[in-house]
Amino acid sequence: MLTLRRFLATLGPGTFWLLVFLVLPMLIVLGYSLLTRTDVGQVGLPVTLENWQRVFGYDALFEEFVPDNLLVLWRSVWVAGLSTLLCALLGYPLAFYIALQSERRKGLLLLLLIITFWTNFLIRIYAWIIILRPLGLYPSTLAVFLGMTYAYLPFLVLPVYASVEKVDWRLVEAAEDLGATPFRVFWAAVFPQTLPGLVAGVILTFVPALGTFVVSDILGGAKAALVGNLVQNQFGQSGDWAYGSALSFLLLAVVLLGLWLYARAAGQRGLEDLV
Repeated sequence: MLTLRRFLATLGPGTFWLLVFLVLPMLIVLGYSLLTRTDVGQVGLPVTLENWQRVFGYDALFEEFVPDNLLVLWRSVWVAGLSTLLCALLGYPLAFYIALQSERRKGLLLLLLIITFWTNFLIRIYAWIIILRPLGLYPSTLAVFLGMTYAYLPFLVLPVYASVEKVDWRLVEAAEDLGATPFRVFWAAVFPQTLPGLVAGVILTFVPALGTFVVSDILGGAKAALVGNLVQNQFGQSGDWAYGSALSFLLLAVVLLGLWLYARAAGQRGLEDLV
């Protein structure tokens, strides 16, 4: 009884929150994906796997395999991955630059980094049209990458910055005293200490980038649809909530698979060694 009380007092609220706001919505989405579209925005019985067949490219009407959705999913993973890489290349050194400034300057730079969140996301993306159109870069794939990098860069900088703030610089001094080169000092003494922030930043950047539809729709001119655009279209213009639910659950499954692979790698190698 005492153990149960301790569980309810400590893990109970968190468990309840996850069940109500994560597991339950996921089950609802999964349930919708197994129903039949009856009207625009309406679903009902019978239970069917037709929506999942369409997701994986099987056209029941013509009885053939058309892998358009899988290609869109692959394109979404590729775009989100490259955008995350660009954010990492720009955000990692930026986090170091901010962390190594004086306290007053550090606060100003952090303010400039997060002040963009004070403006609506849509307005900020539309502003890029004004910037890129005179340069002949709108609409284009390059514009999409610029917009996504701009939108998600703070999500990578802030976790890395938090890790840099906790770096034990005595290890750097020790490595230098042992005659290590500057690159070796960074790789052996600094990078492992900032890796947790980098991993957190990559996850926080990749997950929303994978499901985005606003940036690609506005800056890409809807020329190259991502999986987020397909989901948004099913719940909007097409009104096929059952098919949209199947696409949404597939996207969620890809994200959870990536997180599970990372957690498994952490478990095999040990969290201390991984981060």
